[in-house]
Amino acid sequence: MEKFEKLTGIAAPMPLVNIDTDMIIPKQFLKTIKRSGLGVHAFDEMRYLDDGSENPDFVLNKPAYRETQILVAGDNFGCGSSREHAPWALADFGIKAVISTSFADIFYNNCFKNGMLPIVLPQEAVDVLMKDAEKGANARMTIDLENQVVTTSDGEEFRFEIDSFKKHCLLEGLDDIGLTMEKVGAIDSFEAQAGQSRPWV
Repeated sequence: MEKFEKLTGIAAPMPLVNIDTDMIIPKQFLKTIKRSGLGVHAFDEMRYLDDGSENPDFVLNKPAYRETQILVAGDNFGCGSSREHAPWALADFGIKAVISTSFADIFYNNCFKNGMLPIVLPQEAVDVLMKDAEKGANARMTIDLENQVVTTSDGEEFRFEIDSFKKHCLLEGLDDIGLTMEKVGAIDSFEAQAGQSRPWV
């Protein structure tokens, strides 16, 4: 998993509340178990018209937001079903962080497992960041995970809280497999000792 340390990028405003996982990646795209290839279907029903062409009114289809790496979203982002395909789709699209006043618990935890940073901030802070995101591609937002600060294009700073273990995993690029591999020496030693003491196993 790629390390997340400091990100400066385009932020897209998505003020809708209760954006659920079916809106992020509709159920018809859940047949795959691959993490790649889902970005083209992220927000499919809002992003495309009935004839398959792009909806020009959807924020991520607008020229200023095609390279978006940060979403500034409404309350209760990622609610609905527990599908891990939702963060897969966002990550494959290029989203590295989502800022909201609240997240559904399962989606929130799935973000960390996929190298994405969900940031919870008070409504007043999200309102400021939403307005900053509305400025388009020329307004770059910065997220400093080490110092736990989001900075607007105008230099206004907002500090966020994060679990220290989750922060460590993102900074070091460790998913569940990576965490296990950190202990590979101890695992090998245990298996060798177990093989000697119980050769019949």
